[in-house]
Parts: sequence; structure tokens; C-alpha cells
Amino acid sequence: MKTPAGLQALIDDGVIDAVLRPLKSGKEASVYVVRAGDEIRCAKVYKDMAQRSFQQRVQYQEGRKVRGSREARAIGKATKYGRKQQETAWKNTEVDALYQLRDAGVRVPEPHGYVHGVLVMELVADAEGSSAPRLGEVALSADQARDYHRFLVRQIVRMLCTGLVHGDLSPYNVLVGADGPVVIDFPQVVSAAGNNAARTMLLRDVNNITAYLGTSAPELLDTWYGEEMWALFEAGDLHPDTELTGHFEHDESIPDIDGVRHAINDAREEALIRQQGREAAAEAD
Repeated sequence: MKTPAGLQALIDDGVIDAVLRPLKSGKEASVYVVRAGDEIRCAKVYKDMAQRSFQQRVQYQEGRKVRGSREARAIGKATKYGRKQQETAWKNTEVDALYQLRDAGVRVPEPHGYVHGVLVMELVADAEGSSAPRLGEVALSADQARDYHRFLVRQIVRMLCTGLVHGDLSPYNVLVGADGPVVIDFPQVVSAAGNNAARTMLLRDVNNITAYLGTSAPELLDTWYGEEMWALFEAGDLHPDTELTGHFEHDESIPDIDGVRHAINDAREEALIRQQGREAAAEAD
């Protein structure tokens, strides 16, 4: 195929040898299957800021560290230089998170470098060696759903123990590789301690996964792993190997506790409705 402009510099520098095919294109980036020596990998080319919605990303910026005071001031004032620095920071966030989470034992694609604004990483493959499907594209038995839920909850715990919340976790940014689920797409990752919306995002991440896998194993819908792990995290008692129960005693002294529960359940139902819509659209195609 014709080499995309964003990847030509990597070929010129010998980072990769050839671009084989496009893998996917999303609102944030386009991903290509590439060859580097004898290895087949993927390369993530981030789209320009002009092609993405800045306003939707504002809530994710809170708590992120900026390398210098000049850059921080420029970003705060939204100057041209500040927007450029924010774009750079946005891309670096995913790269830094991948290395940090890999070192913490979270199952993420193995990063192989960040060159010319392009992230080169492991191509997650299924048992047949083909590009792994997304979790939302796979039919699961009840036992598989329970196993995947247990595994993904453990990955979320490990992320939280490193101080990070995915922020946009769903069945469509989890790949089902030959060895099980692999979590992908981290541009929206947030600081658990530095972002006021971190708890809300964590609960949404857990609810999205629970709602989807709960279609195959309905008893999962009666669990409260997100609330349980956040309470332990706040108390300083959450560790990568902490055994969770899925049970959580809500503080009845909080006003409108029923409203809180309804909001959580509404989020789960919304995720289910979206999933059903995607399945209907796929069948129509």
C-alpha cells in the first residue's frame, strides 16, 4: 500500500521497513500494520488537533503534569504555543502510560518506541495469528464472560494502584488476544489522585465492562467492584493482589443514596443499549 505521510519518516530512519495495511481509524488516531525486520507490529499515527474535538478532552487534562512552567502558562492561556504543547502532552500521555502500566504488570500492548510522533507497539493477535478482535465483537459463554470480567477487574485494580484510571474503558478498547484480554487506547488516562472526576471515570470504566459481560453472565450486574476498589484506594488499602468481593455497603447517610444507585444502573443500561444498537447495525450490514 502507499505509505501514509506520517509513517514515511519512520521508514527513512529504519524504525520500520514497510507499511502492510491499515488496521483501524478512529477519532483520535489511525493504526497501521507494519513490518520491522522479521516482526509484525502496529503503528499509531495521531490525528491533528484540528481533526479532533478539544472541548471533549478538557475534563481529562486536570491533574496532568506539564514539563515546564512556561508550557503550563501557555496551555492555561490557550495560546498557539500552548495548544501545540498541549497536543504534544496529549500524545505523550498514552506513551508514558503504556510503559508505566506494562511495568506494573497490566496487560497492554508492548510498546516499541515513540518516534516522530508515532507510537510503534505490539500487534495483538488471536490464536490464529490474525489481528485480535475487540471484546465487543466476540460472542462469549457465561464462563468466558466471568473469566474475562475477573481478569479485567484485576487489570483496573493494577492501573489504579499505579495511580491511573483509563477514563474511556469499554468493550471496544479491549482486544481478545491469544492469551486473553488486552487493554488498549490510553490518551484519556487520568490521574486517580489529581483529577476530581477520577472516581466517576473509574466507576464508568467498571460499569461499561460489567454491563457488557453481564449480558452473558447476568449475576455480574449485581456486583459493585468499582465502588469497592475506590473505597479501598481512598483508604490506602488497595494493592495489586487485593482480593475483591464485588460487594459494597453504600453509606446510607449520603443524601439520595437511591439516586446514586439509579445513576449507576442507568449507566449500565445505557451501555447495554449502545451495545444492542451496534449489534443491530452489524446485522443490518
